[in-house]
Amino acid sequence: MLHVAVVGSGPSGCYTAQNLVQQDPEVRVDVLDRLPCPYGLVRYGVAPDHEKIKSLQNNLRTVLEHERVRFLGGVPVGPGGVPAARLRELYHAVVYCVGAATDRHLGIPGEDLPGSWSATEFVSWYSAHPDSAADGFVIGARSAVVIGVGNVAVDVTRMLARGLAELSPTDMPQAALTALAASQVSEVHMVGRRGPSQARFTTKELRELGALPGTEVAVDPAELALDPAYVDPSGLPAAQRRNVEVLRGWAESGAQQPAPHRIRLRFFLRPVELLADAGRVGAVRFERTAPDGRGGVTGTGVFEEIEAQLVLRSVGYRGVPLEGLPFDPASGTVPNVAGRVLREGAVAPGEYVAGWIKRGPTGVIGTNRPCAKETVTSLLEDAPLLVHEDLPGDPLEALRAEGIRPVQWAGWQAIERAEAELGASLGRGVVKLPDWESLLMAARSTAP
Repeated sequence: MLHVAVVGSGPSGCYTAQNLVQQDPEVRVDVLDRLPCPYGLVRYGVAPDHEKIKSLQNNLRTVLEHERVRFLGGVPVGPGGVPAARLRELYHAVVYCVGAATDRHLGIPGEDLPGSWSATEFVSWYSAHPDSAADGFVIGARSAVVIGVGNVAVDVTRMLARGLAELSPTDMPQAALTALAASQVSEVHMVGRRGPSQARFTTKELRELGALPGTEVAVDPAELALDPAYVDPSGLPAAQRRNVEVLRGWAESGAQQPAPHRIRLRFFLRPVELLADAGRVGAVRFERTAPDGRGGVTGTGVFEEIEAQLVLRSVGYRGVPLEGLPFDPASGTVPNVAGRVLREGAVAPGEYVAGWIKRGPTGVIGTNRPCAKETVTSLLEDAPLLVHEDLPGDPLEALRAEGIRPVQWAGWQAIERAEAELGASLGRGVVKLPDWESLLMAARSTAP
């Protein structure tokens, strides 16, 4: 009987476990996660006001409740936890679905000034990620600049413009709700270095900005017209064409009624420096860019400064090395062929990857399904070579003997109950527990 460890309980990890139990009627799967909570970025990366996407947790729950799948939370792999080599001793095969845990940097002067953050840090804060120690994002800020024009950039822009009445029904932690409700940020600039036809946000996300109560959306028609594909969108894919249509509608509507919040969508501006004011960020200096005719942009030597006491960079995720596994720093992935890990160009028996650590941070949640299926196909093809030796016993007992106390499914259910009770005490719905101490205390109130 094949016993597989899947490291990571986000979409790629759950889809990997699902494919394994569907394709092999006897395989057993342990889904390990560093956190005591499952679901990865669906819990800690999807905006709290996106209930439809967050409901995907119900599908992932079905996988983790399968009779041959076991959730083991609070199990770090690598330094301070279980070494990769030890996992290979405890399981016939290990599939790493650890995502892309950090963010890309701009690499410009002033990026480390107080008030300058990655969008990942901001999202972790309002999503109650237990590693999020940062606070005070919006304190003292009147104007914000979001660098990037993808869906995460749209999410953080929307969160900055939301009011208490709209955020209170979400599962946002109470401290973040209180801070955002008291925020004085009235203007948010979302800025891309290329044109509107090359923006990465989806039309659905884009339209949501125009539906925010008490919010004006402003687009400069002259700036949009710098993009030849905006002027003539006939050759664009349907998704980009729809984006252009939405932006055109806003541009042609002209001045709107003054509103408490204003969102300005800017294009063809490349950040070159964050400027200090009294020891923290006070503005962002941009260079105007222009299409280079090859899909990129070139600098024009014309500069502009935008006031901002809060800067959020949203220019992509990046994979990080996992101790004990090979890593390609250029792509931010583990070298692999069809999910099989490569060590010095040769396949490493019993080691596999799926998700962003396999292919890079591309695609949407659903992209992880075929990615996981490919990896599982490779693993099951290799299965006869992997099960020739007996395992030392139940990996859970081995982990406990080594001082690790995994949070099992009953512990996660206890966390869910505690979050429902916290929400009820605050007159809200479910409210996330925001720190390691409260999560583990809740998990261990009933878990063995």
